[in-house]
Amino acid sequence: MAQRPRSRNPDGRGRRPSGLRIKLSLARPSVCAECYHVLTPPATMSTSSKKDEGERIGASSSGEYPASQVGSLEYGDSIYQTSDSRRQIGLVSAVFLIFNRMIGTGIFTTPSSILLLSGSVGLALFIWVAGMLIAAAGMAVYLEFGTGLPRNGGEKNYLEYVFTRPKFLTTGFYTGYVMLLGWAGSNSVAFGEYILHAANVEVNRWNQRGIGLACITAAFLIHGLALKWGLRLQNLLGVIKLVILLIIIFAGFAALGGHLRVEKPHNFDNAFSGTTGSAYGVVTALYNVIWSYIGYSNANYAMSEMKDPVRTIKRAAPIAIICVGIMYMLANIAYLAAVPHEEFANSGRILAASFFRNVFGPSAERALSVFVALSAFGNVMSVIFSQGRLVQELGREGILPWSNFFASNKPFDAPFAGLFEHWIVSVIIMLAPPPGDAYNFILNVISYPLAIINVFVAGGLIHLYLHRDAYNWHPPTRATLPVAIFFLLSNIYLVVAPYVPPETPDQNIYENLPYWLHCVVGTGIILAGGVYWLIWAKLLPWLGGYTLKKETFISSDGWSRSVFVKEKKAQSALKA
Repeated sequence: MAQRPRSRNPDGRGRRPSGLRIKLSLARPSVCAECYHVLTPPATMSTSSKKDEGERIGASSSGEYPASQVGSLEYGDSIYQTSDSRRQIGLVSAVFLIFNRMIGTGIFTTPSSILLLSGSVGLALFIWVAGMLIAAAGMAVYLEFGTGLPRNGGEKNYLEYVFTRPKFLTTGFYTGYVMLLGWAGSNSVAFGEYILHAANVEVNRWNQRGIGLACITAAFLIHGLALKWGLRLQNLLGVIKLVILLIIIFAGFAALGGHLRVEKPHNFDNAFSGTTGSAYGVVTALYNVIWSYIGYSNANYAMSEMKDPVRTIKRAAPIAIICVGIMYMLANIAYLAAVPHEEFANSGRILAASFFRNVFGPSAERALSVFVALSAFGNVMSVIFSQGRLVQELGREGILPWSNFFASNKPFDAPFAGLFEHWIVSVIIMLAPPPGDAYNFILNVISYPLAIINVFVAGGLIHLYLHRDAYNWHPPTRATLPVAIFFLLSNIYLVVAPYVPPETPDQNIYENLPYWLHCVVGTGIILAGGVYWLIWAKLLPWLGGYTLKKETFISSDGWSRSVFVKEKKAQSALKA
C-alpha cells in the first residue's frame, strides 16, 4: 500500500524518502487544508476507482531513471515531485508575476474606447468597477484551485482533476490552446511602436516588428539562461510600472485642483450625460475592461517554483488584484480630470500622451512613450515566463511529440525548450501577417480561447462543490459557490458577447473580415487539440492493436516525468 506523505516541514515543503515506487489505483485523494500535500486514502477504500482505473503510476519498468529526494504532491492517480533547488519565487516575485501580466499597455489606451462606447463618464467608471469585480471572482476561483493543487500548469491541472473522462481528452484540448497561441507577440509589437515614438522615428511595419522581435528575444533569453536575474528584472519592471501609475494618479489629483496647462475639462459635472443606449457599445466596453484585468492567474502557472506555495499564493494574488483594481480606477479618474471629454473619447492609443501633454507640457509625451514601452516589456517578460512553463508541463505529462525535449530543465535549470516554443509561435504571429485586418485578427484570436477555458474552470469548481464528498475536495482556500457561479456567468458572457453584431458597419473591429471570425477560429484552435487526442489516443492505438499506459518516474533533475508505454491488448487482457 502506498504510504502517506509526511506532514509539511516548517518551510512549507514536504519530504519523501528517496527511491522510486509504484502507486496502485486508489480512490480520489483528499486535499489537506493544513498543508499543500494531497493525501492519498488507504488502498482498502477502493481497489477499482472509476476515476482512476486503467493507469498505473510509478517507476518506469526499465528502471533506468535515477531517484532523488524531493518535495512531492499526490493527486488523482499521479505523483508529482519537484526539486527544492527550483523554488526561487517568493512573495514579491509572485505579486509581480501577476502585476506585470495584468498591466501591459491597456490602462494607457483602453479607457478611451470605454468612454467612447459607453457615452458617459458615469457609465464608463461603472463598467470599470464591474470588470474589477469579475477579476476578483476569477482570482478567488484560481486561488482555491491553486491551493488545492499547488503545482506548475495552472488550469491544465484543474481541468484534468475534474474532467477525467474520456481519458486524456482534457489534456488534448488544452494542448492545442497552449501550443498554438503566442500571447507575448502583441505587447512585443507595442514595445516597438512606443520605442519608435520616443525616438521620434516614423513607425512602419518592419521597424516596429523588428524592435518587437528584439524585445521578445531578450525576454526569452533572460528567462531561459538566467532564471534568478529574470525574476529580478521582472520585479524591477513591476516597480517601474507602479511608479508610472502613481505619477499619473498624483498628477490627476493636481489636475482636479486646477493645475493644468489647458482649461479644466469638468468631466464630472453631469457624469451620466450622454449615456449610450447602444447594447453593442455597452457589451463591447465591458468586454474590453474584463480583458484589461486578465492575468490574475499568472502565478498559478509556477507554483512548483514558489517558496511555501500555498502561503505565498494566498497572499500574492489578493495583494496584486487589489493594487491593480485601485490603480485602474484612480488612473481613469486622473485621465478624466485632465483630458476634455471629446479629446478623451477620440484619443485612442495616445490617451496617456494627451494626459501628460495637458498636465506637464508637450515635452513630456516622449518620456511617456519610454514608460509605456517598459510596461509592455514587463508584460512580455511575465507572459513568456508562465507560457514556457505550461509547455514544459505538457512535456512532463508525455503527451507532446518529443516530450523529453520540452520537459527538460537543461542546460540552465529553466524550461528553455518550453520558452523556445512560445518564442517561435509569438515571432510567427508578429512577423507573418500583413498590417490591417490580418494582424488585428491574429491578436484577437489569441485572447478569445481563454474565455472558453475559464468557462470550464468555473464549471469544474461548481461541480466540485456539488460533489465534494466524492472528490474529498477540502482545500485551504474557498471561493464559495456564489463567486464561482458569478465567474462562470461572466465568462459565458465573454464567449457569447463577440457574436453580438455591431449596429453600424463602422463599429466592426475589422474592415473586411466578419466580426465573429476570431471567435470561430479561436474555438477551432482548442478543437484542434481534440483532433490530436483522437489520433494519438484512439485512432493509432486501434490501428496498432495496443493501449496506452501512463507511467511516472523521477528524472535526473529531481522532477517527476510521465511516459506513455504502448502495451499490446493481449498483454492488457492477461493483466486484467
